[in-house]
Amino acid sequence: MSVTPAALSRNTTVRGPVTRRLLTRPELGAVVGALAVFVFFAVAAESFLRASSLGTVLYASSTIGIMAVPVALLMIGGEFDLSAGVMVTSSALASSMFSYQMTANVWVGVAVSLLVTLAIGFFNGWMLTRTRLPSFIITLGTFLMLTGLNLGLTKLISETVSTKAIGDMEGFPAARAVFASHLTVGDVRLQITIVWWLVLIAVATWILLRTRAGNWIHAVGGNPDAARAVGVPVDRVRIGLYMGVALGAWISGQHLLFNYDVVQSGEGVGNELIYIAAAVIGGCLLTGGHGSAAGAAVGALIFGMTSKGIVYAQWNPDWFKFFLGAMLLLATLLNAWIRKRAEAPS
Repeated sequence: MSVTPAALSRNTTVRGPVTRRLLTRPELGAVVGALAVFVFFAVAAESFLRASSLGTVLYASSTIGIMAVPVALLMIGGEFDLSAGVMVTSSALASSMFSYQMTANVWVGVAVSLLVTLAIGFFNGWMLTRTRLPSFIITLGTFLMLTGLNLGLTKLISETVSTKAIGDMEGFPAARAVFASHLTVGDVRLQITIVWWLVLIAVATWILLRTRAGNWIHAVGGNPDAARAVGVPVDRVRIGLYMGVALGAWISGQHLLFNYDVVQSGEGVGNELIYIAAAVIGGCLLTGGHGSAAGAAVGALIFGMTSKGIVYAQWNPDWFKFFLGAMLLLATLLNAWIRKRAEAPS
C-alpha cells in the first residue's frame, strides 16, 4: 500500500522559523489560556497555590482528561461521540452488577465491563461505517439507549437507582489500588487517576506523531475520500477511534466504582459536552484533521483549575458554567486567529 505524503501531511510538519512553527501547534491557544487562568486564580484565591490545592486541581483535571484525550483523537478523525459521558456510568454499572449478582471476584466484573464497554464503542463505529449517517445522530441514539438502560436495569436488579455496595467482596482492595488509590509526593496527595491520565496522553501523542495510525487519523479527519483513495482503511480507523473512547470510559468507570463503592445510575449525563469542550479548547477543530492529545490535556487542566479555583475563591459555584462557556468561546477565537496567522503567506 502506498500513501502519498501530501495526502497524509500533518499539521506538525510545517517548516520555517521557530515562531511560525510554534504558531502551527494546535495546543498553543490552550497553553496561553491555561497560564491566564492560573495567574487569575493565583491572584484571586490565596489558597489556590497551596500544595494540597494542587493535588485537588490535578485530580479534577484528570477525571476529565482521561476522557478528553481519546475524544480529541476521535475529533481529529472527524467524528463525535455524544454517548461518552453515559458510557462511563454504563461501564461502572456493568462491573458492579456483574460482580454482585454473580457473587464473583470483582476482577471478573472488571473484565466483563471491559468487554461490554469496548462492544459499545465498536457498535458506534460499526454503525457509522455501515449506515454513513452522521456520528451526531448515531451517538445521540446510543446516548439515549444507554441512559434508559442504565436506569432501567439498575432499578430492575437493585430495586433502587444505585447499585449494591461491593466493598466487602474479594478483590476489591486490589482493584481500588489500581483504579482509585493515591500517591503522596512531598506534601501533595495525588490520585492514581493522574497517572492514568499521563499514560493516556503519552500513548495518544506517540500514536499521533510517531505511527502510521496517527497519519491515518489526520488523513481521515482531513479528507476521508482522499484518504480512502490512497489506501487508508478509513472504516477500521473510525471503529478503532470509537473503541479508544470506550477504553477511556472503562478506566473512568472503574475509578467511579472503586472510589465510591456504589454507582448512581443517572450519573454521567452532560459530561460528554465537557469532554468535547476540553478538546476544542485544546485546539481540536470541529471539522476534523487538526488537534493534539496534549492540547486536550491542557483543556482538561483549564476545566480543573476553573472548577476548583471558583471554590477556593469562595465564589458562587453557579458562575462555573458561565466561566467555562466564556473560555470555550475565547479559546476557539484564539485558536482560529493563531491558525490564520500561521497559514498567512510570509
